[in-house]
Amino acid sequence: MTGAADARETIFAVLRRVEAGQAYSTALLHHTLARTRHTPADRAFITEVVLGTLRQRGRLDHALNAVLPRGLAALPVAIQVILRLGLYQLWFLDRVPDAAAVDTSVELARRHGHRGTAGLVNAVLRRLAAAGEPPPPDPAADPAGHLAVVHSHPRWLVERWLRRWGWEETARLCAANNTPPPSTLRVNRLRATPDEVAERLRARGMTVAPGIVPEALRVRGPLDERLDLYRDGLVTMQDEGSMVVARAVDPRPGETVLDAAAAPGGKATHLAELMENRGRVIACDVQPGRLRLVAQQVARLGLDIVEAHHLDAREAGRRFAGAADRVLLDAPCTGTGVVRRRPEIRWRLRPSAPREMAARQAALLAGVRGAVRPGGRLVYAVCSLEPEEGPEVVEGFVRRYPAFRVEETRTLLPHRDDTDGFYLAVLERTGRAA
Repeated sequence: MTGAADARETIFAVLRRVEAGQAYSTALLHHTLARTRHTPADRAFITEVVLGTLRQRGRLDHALNAVLPRGLAALPVAIQVILRLGLYQLWFLDRVPDAAAVDTSVELARRHGHRGTAGLVNAVLRRLAAAGEPPPPDPAADPAGHLAVVHSHPRWLVERWLRRWGWEETARLCAANNTPPPSTLRVNRLRATPDEVAERLRARGMTVAPGIVPEALRVRGPLDERLDLYRDGLVTMQDEGSMVVARAVDPRPGETVLDAAAAPGGKATHLAELMENRGRVIACDVQPGRLRLVAQQVARLGLDIVEAHHLDAREAGRRFAGAADRVLLDAPCTGTGVVRRRPEIRWRLRPSAPREMAARQAALLAGVRGAVRPGGRLVYAVCSLEPEEGPEVVEGFVRRYPAFRVEETRTLLPHRDDTDGFYLAVLERTGRAA
């Protein structure tokens, strides 16, 4: 088997697992590439085709459905995956010859299907290579359909964004979701300054620029050139949107801060760094296995004040009643704000998902409220852009618990802020009963 075939076999294996909902693409890519032998060029090719195929899936499916009499869904999942990854190479990778894209896809179909499906893959890809891309729906007659195809998003998600933001804003958001997110580092200022880290990275030929918070650096260059800084606890790889959330908590040295859904530890360790490693950070998570990730980050960064607790956030208010100066609830959500980082999210969600998640989020927020001391701060955050999960949860909470008042809200959007999408609300507890 040639190196190119090996690479495409890896692409196929990753996409199959992602399609089955068994893993997120970026995490699976990291683990897969760490345990397989590929050249740096092949690693880059695998990453580009996996993420590109997922980002452009709607556009690819539109074309495939146009030439398949019974539609793409009538085919075995393995053949659907092979057609998509083959067509992605045909249309989006100029450096891959059309013949190579078709022939390697046909070989995959032989191994994972049969002679008939291999013949189908050959015929479909050659037809689309020759005919080109079919036109999308007319934007005047079907604006949602047009954007759903051109920018490769589920129609139901485009429709709800159009209702809220209109054409221009929705088009910009969808386009941004199909671009790779910036690579950002959070500097551990207990061990180095941002200027010191930036100087070391520039000396290695990397491009470095300051981020939107003081400890953030935006970097461009090989991942390998920053791994030693990560291992030595000088930096953490984290999106700036997450840094903004921790900054909104505004923790002070010597305080007690509770992170109610802390794993894998990015925000909990950031809070400890902002507190100059003085005070107490109570890091809770409902999954004990994920708390090991928190412990690993704490050790790597040389922090002493973070303590891990296996605890459902809904119990935090009783377990730590009135103990915290500040509480952060970064709640589980649909993740519509991180579509460009996890492109498969858009294809996994159902239209009912935002409302279903909102019920869980409201229960979690109610559960953590009792941990906030009178005069303390409660920060609620979700990496979702949907109103059911953000402002509506907060509005319902303050109606039910008038001891809390909203001090500030903020929405981060990928196309405006070049960060992950977040909604966050800063609430203060008055002296009244919670």
